[in-house]
Amino acid sequence: MQAATQANHITDIAQLRAAREQAYAQFRKTQSVGRLAKTLTKLSDQLLISLWDTCGLNNQAALIAVGGFGRGSLFPYSDIDILILVPSDKKLFEEILATKIESFIAKCWDTGLEIGSSVRSVSECISESEQDITVRTAMLESRLICGKKILFKEFESAFAKTLDPKAFFQAKLAEQIQRHYKYQSTPYSLEPNCKESPGGLRDLQVISWVSKAAHLGNTFKDLNLEGLITEHELKELTRNQRLLETLRANLHLLAGRRQDVLVFDLQAGLAAAMGIKENSSRLASEAIMRRYYWAVKAVTQLNDVLLQNIEALLFPKESKTTYPIPGEGNEHFIERQGVLDIKDPQLYEKDPDQILRTFLVFSQTSSVKGLSATIFRALYNARHRMNAQWRNNPSNRKLFIELLKQPEGVSRAFQLMNRTSVLGRYLPAFRKIVGQMQHDLFHVYTVDQHILMVLRKVRRFMVVEHAHEFPFCSRLIAHFEKPWLLVIAALFHDIAKGRGGDHSLLGKADTRKFAKEHGLDKADTELLIWLVAEHLQMSQVAQKQDITDPDVVRAFAKKVGDERHLTALYLLTVADLRGTSPKVWNAWKGKLLEDLYRATLRVLGGAKPDASSEFAQRQEESRTKLRLYGIEDSAYENFWKQLDVGFFLRQDSADIAWLTRHLFNKVDSDKPVVRARLSPIGEGLQVAVYVKDQEDLFSRICAYFERHGFSIWDARVHTTNSGYALDTFQISGGNLVSEGGGYRDLIQLVEYELTEALTNAEPLANASMGRLSRQSRTFPIQPRVHMTPDDRGRYYSLSISASDRTGLLYAISRVLAKHHISLHTARINTLGERVEDVLLLDAVNLSKNPKLQIQLETELLEALVA
Repeated sequence: MQAATQANHITDIAQLRAAREQAYAQFRKTQSVGRLAKTLTKLSDQLLISLWDTCGLNNQAALIAVGGFGRGSLFPYSDIDILILVPSDKKLFEEILATKIESFIAKCWDTGLEIGSSVRSVSECISESEQDITVRTAMLESRLICGKKILFKEFESAFAKTLDPKAFFQAKLAEQIQRHYKYQSTPYSLEPNCKESPGGLRDLQVISWVSKAAHLGNTFKDLNLEGLITEHELKELTRNQRLLETLRANLHLLAGRRQDVLVFDLQAGLAAAMGIKENSSRLASEAIMRRYYWAVKAVTQLNDVLLQNIEALLFPKESKTTYPIPGEGNEHFIERQGVLDIKDPQLYEKDPDQILRTFLVFSQTSSVKGLSATIFRALYNARHRMNAQWRNNPSNRKLFIELLKQPEGVSRAFQLMNRTSVLGRYLPAFRKIVGQMQHDLFHVYTVDQHILMVLRKVRRFMVVEHAHEFPFCSRLIAHFEKPWLLVIAALFHDIAKGRGGDHSLLGKADTRKFAKEHGLDKADTELLIWLVAEHLQMSQVAQKQDITDPDVVRAFAKKVGDERHLTALYLLTVADLRGTSPKVWNAWKGKLLEDLYRATLRVLGGAKPDASSEFAQRQEESRTKLRLYGIEDSAYENFWKQLDVGFFLRQDSADIAWLTRHLFNKVDSDKPVVRARLSPIGEGLQVAVYVKDQEDLFSRICAYFERHGFSIWDARVHTTNSGYALDTFQISGGNLVSEGGGYRDLIQLVEYELTEALTNAEPLANASMGRLSRQSRTFPIQPRVHMTPDDRGRYYSLSISASDRTGLLYAISRVLAKHHISLHTARINTLGERVEDVLLLDAVNLSKNPKLQIQLETELLEALVA
């Protein structure tokens, strides 16, 4: 209250800051966000009025608050948006007002009051608002602070006359869809934006804006009086708005700046600020985020309900037009303006079996894109009917399986089932992971949303319109018996997360129970249980082992057993990686998985992993490609004699042909040869280096890539029989392309600069490790180094796990070079902010000196934490 009282005396920025600090202190004690917003608005008003008077503007113009400031809802670091409304008399403006207004705006900034300002006449305001929906929205919330009242009244009248409620509604709806898409159309990211993400404060503001434009009222209570929302919905809107606003205000104060994203490193502080404490089963940060997810889930649903109801009032004729849904058992359902509706609001109370049928009908009706407000309300009111008896009803189990088998609309139906809590009530195990956080650096969604993302990726393999995305996966699933089983596998693969223990093993029991209750046969049940238990296996083998090694492929083939299991696991693995995070999936990982699939399939088909036959096949395929360039076999005979069997087994035929084409006439080159091309797998560059083997070669190449901001996905190191190094790298990123440049420029620069770096052979710079990312600081990874010899004692496998940062691979290579350890291959695997690298080292020095292994591991650990 003290801050509010002082508002009458605010005349400079020092007083404003002092009063704000008092308001912040009061808020920290009470968490009363409404009082804070009003106080901050009033304080800013007072300083603006003082500056306005100082500049002598008085009643010559009008000072108007717009946007959130106009709404009277300021947060600690919100924008202060103002409109200075001037008379249309240009002479008056130029001779008298222009200088005063310039002085006023300058004083605002001089005092530290960060404003967003515009100066317009009434006609200019109307013109701008008609061209820009954002300007129109800001002006909709205009409020007179001081100045010429009659001018403000003129503006209000002109704005009201030109505002078309229908056009405004349609524009805001389109804008909301666009905004949701920017945030992957989900509120369940692990670091959501509490203002802009689906279900955030912006969704509530959209309701207010379209309501005000349609003259339905300025508050949610007005909407209740208009009959657009029930008393319960009014309470839900008010409660969740208060929670989101309280979160946002605390975020601003914790960050000391405008901060709307609930980043990992502020979540614990946010929970503490709001009085949430940890308990034995859950972190405080998990508890606050769970509250957030339940709030945005409710807001998303209420946003749907209200916008539909407002649309029905704005377009009464269209809203009364309905169409029957054809098909047996669909007599209760109708289509109304692109949404599925029910004829009787009491349908689910009377017949709970129609609940699951709703989503089946939705998936079967391609013309509907959502559910009606009536259905949302009816499902909420019938939540008590979704009990054990309902779950165990054989007809509902049959409907659920039928839904899984639909050719279209399944993933959208499951998203809606989760939004309306139907999925969690039908599958109690799923309900446990709704809003469940994942404390790692590569998942970007809650567990339930990740599962639905994976389900969606599996479904996209089945849809013809998406076959171009992953044609190999689409081809496989088209010939897979019962592809709907993969949807079940996606639904259950992570369902046991958060219970403690290995979720892959714990999920087996849930899967077995589901299969038994839904009458799946023994073979299908066994496949599902196996997929849930082994869903991580294929990615681990592909990314951490040498899949060109016949023994690795043979062992993996023994584990999968047959083609059906292999295909199912491959499809689930691709979907799982793609549904984890945009950062986790890349084309190189896709190639590794596909190569492993094909190699394993050959073994399962009866072909033995015969290195000699594979070697001959690779050579013949390469010769065929080289003939297309008019290169005769005899031209590269000498070059191929320098390459051993291992080279041909580790490179595919396209790479062998590319390397041969550029190197066959440079076998004895005195200078380094560097060649680059667009990566044949679709991302970044492939770079080849051919040079007389030299000390610290791998380090020099890594140093160049690190210096220019490239990320290395994969490295294959080979030494020819004549002592030349032939290394290939898959890289991405890089800061060498100048403005207006392209990949052709980048390729030329890499070839030139890397050649120069290898030719000059200057002393290597010390490894300079970049700063850890914000996420890595929040979820630090204990660096781990593990070395094991292979079965034949030829190589040592070096596994490295650490937080990713610039210069990491270079630092590792420097340690290896120091001890003269040669690198055979490198498998670089980045999962979000974590690296899981596997390097294959020459075992000569290591096997002769057992103590060297311990020393090497110690120095590598020191390098990882430097």
